[in-house]
Amino acid sequence: MTSFGTPRPAGERAQEPTAGERPLPSLPQQAPPPLGRLVATVERLRREVREAHAAADGRALVELAKGILMGRLDCTPAAAARQLDDLCHEAGLSPLELAADIVNQAARDQVSAIAAEFVERTATAQPSPQTSSVSVRLRTAESGVLAAAADTQAVADSLLANALTPLGAVAVAVWAAAPDGSLALAGHAGFASGEASRWRHVPPGVATVPRLALRERAPVTLTDLRREGLPSIGHLQWPDGGRMAVPAGTGGRVHGVLEVCWPHPLPPLSPQIRRQVEALAELCAHTLDTAPPPHATAPEGLLPDVSELIDLAEGLHDPTIILTPVLDPDGRLSDFRIRHVNSRFADPAGRPRGDVNGALLLEAYPMAGGGSGLFDTIERVHATGEPFRAERMGLTALVDQIPLTSVADISVSRHGAAVLLIWRIEDETARLANLLQHAQRLGRIGGFEENLATGAITWNSELYALHGLPSGAPPVPLRDLPSYAHPDDSAALGRFLRTVLRYRRPASVNLRLRRSDGILRHIRVVAEPVLDAAQRLHAVRGAYQDISAQHWTEVALAATQDQLALTEAESAERNRLALQLQHAIMPPHHHVEAPGLRVAVRYRPAETESLVGGDWYDTLVLPSGLIMLSVGDVAGHGIEAATGMVVLRNALRGLAVTGAGPAQLMSWLNTVTHHLTQQVTATAVCGLYDPRTRVMRWARAGHLPPVHIRKGEATAFPLLDGLLLGALPDATYAEQEVRLEAGDTLLMFTDGLVERRDASVQDSLAQLLDTVTTGAEDLDGRLDGLLTESWSDTDDDTCVIGVQVG
Repeated sequence: MTSFGTPRPAGERAQEPTAGERPLPSLPQQAPPPLGRLVATVERLRREVREAHAAADGRALVELAKGILMGRLDCTPAAAARQLDDLCHEAGLSPLELAADIVNQAARDQVSAIAAEFVERTATAQPSPQTSSVSVRLRTAESGVLAAAADTQAVADSLLANALTPLGAVAVAVWAAAPDGSLALAGHAGFASGEASRWRHVPPGVATVPRLALRERAPVTLTDLRREGLPSIGHLQWPDGGRMAVPAGTGGRVHGVLEVCWPHPLPPLSPQIRRQVEALAELCAHTLDTAPPPHATAPEGLLPDVSELIDLAEGLHDPTIILTPVLDPDGRLSDFRIRHVNSRFADPAGRPRGDVNGALLLEAYPMAGGGSGLFDTIERVHATGEPFRAERMGLTALVDQIPLTSVADISVSRHGAAVLLIWRIEDETARLANLLQHAQRLGRIGGFEENLATGAITWNSELYALHGLPSGAPPVPLRDLPSYAHPDDSAALGRFLRTVLRYRRPASVNLRLRRSDGILRHIRVVAEPVLDAAQRLHAVRGAYQDISAQHWTEVALAATQDQLALTEAESAERNRLALQLQHAIMPPHHHVEAPGLRVAVRYRPAETESLVGGDWYDTLVLPSGLIMLSVGDVAGHGIEAATGMVVLRNALRGLAVTGAGPAQLMSWLNTVTHHLTQQVTATAVCGLYDPRTRVMRWARAGHLPPVHIRKGEATAFPLLDGLLLGALPDATYAEQEVRLEAGDTLLMFTDGLVERRDASVQDSLAQLLDTVTTGAEDLDGRLDGLLTESWSDTDDDTCVIGVQVG
């Protein structure tokens, strides 16, 4: 029984048993099942077919080299074969390597250039093994492609076996590009079974690796397919593999894409390897090219595609140009030839058809290769076959070297080897009419004209919509308009009709139009008379405008203005009451008589009545003989601040009668502020002066300390600990005693006297200390000077108490 084992590599012998080893007796082997034998047979036949194809490709390359030798040496096939064998022995090369070198020298094509690059890189004039290997791979693949030109599947097999596997690739796919932008899998090799059926067709617009290369019309290399996030054939087999997709095109046209797959992330490819893959893509392009070859020998002759397009172009009502590609000596697209312009052709530069017909596109329209992008668009359509449509595209032509731009609708499509360019220059009259139509629609304006002699009435579509009538309904004559208007508008409408029809003067009227669907619209009608040559009234023309939105906006605005006026009056009344309340409690000028003291008060309200604040002051002789001096400031403005000021001022008066010290009074006032007012915070400073001992005890709650003036020098009391009132439910305050002397002056004030937006409190207080030592010596003059020279810029109300010890 014959067993199917793993074949040994050629030249490798079976391992002999060493000394001391005894061969094991062979065990009987069980015959494989029928299915296994069938699978093994199919795999063996496939391998034999691939080897036969590879051998055939190699023989084709050798035969091509023999043919070159026959042509150069003018010898028989047998002599050429003997000459090839002799050259192989002399050069020490295999027949395939020598055949590749002979073809390279004769072809001078892209493959030859790649081989020459390797020769230059190795810095040797003799072909190196690496150079020969590259040439053999590419020429063998080329032979396989030429041998199977009609079978793209065989081409893919040949490319993978002969050229791509040595580069580390594991699979290849040949995609054919359709004019609608879709991709069809024309050939593949190396992918798992069933993968080709899932990817046989890729619809237009689906983002894949070959689609990216087709859109860019340039080679695309992805080092890691998973990281790029683009799907493609075989992405489940090699999710982290690298890809390279190269457009396959000839003569400026892209027929498809060659996609090469590597199993692992792709390192940076050398320029030589990139050139090899691009050369293979060019070989695929010849297989994918199904269009008739260009007639290079008869450039002025008409291709069959052009002949058919001429009949099509003459039947179109728009200017049409038929273009064919013009290739340079290397086979690359350089320009397009204008093969035909139809009878309706209108040149943007005003030239006749004969001056344009037969010229090169970039010669006739050099600006097409500039910013307009017209040439790039035509080139892309010719390359991919995907049609292009655009509205209001700029066309620039040179007239006496002056660029003139026209606006046109563009259509570009490929038909065989030719390109059909259709443009429709925008007519100025039609453009203005279209602009007027859109303006009437946006402004809700309907136009009319009424012939009084014949009774014919013309309405546009917008006027039918304003009346709520279908487009086929009879128009409403101008004289019948009162029956469609609100009765209250009859008088104004009568004056309008008399002015236009009797006095023959332009007029306008606003009315409420009652439509047949029950909707009431506010309409403005403007009309003017049209007189004939004898100055008789011939017609009336004008327009209706729907001003309903404007009317209701005006109504809402009037209501808002009334409400705003009422709100402003209420706000002014609130401010007046707050200011009146504040002045009743604290007059701007006030003198207090107290034993051993002279007390003067100045109060300056805010300049803006809406900023009436909560500043307050108080002087009170207590039953114990002590004199209470206090200044405070409630946060905020308006009636709330004024009422809070009244509450705190009266509360401090009542608490002071208890005989408690300043610190205790501040603590109790904090409790009142926190619990008995609505979210009010305030600052205050309180002092109790004993005229018998001239000692004053004082405490502060977040307020600026008093200023002490003695013998022309001014100092501020220290900043004792004390939180502002109302911040916390319980707070304790520090207290200090100061002994005053006869002639001393004490100032207690609110922050409106010193506060500035661009300076700190410490800087403002230092400025105050410099100010109080200058000016008048008497108490009233000193206080008036402080208000006049105040450094503050906050427009806040200000309160100052001056105390002079007698």
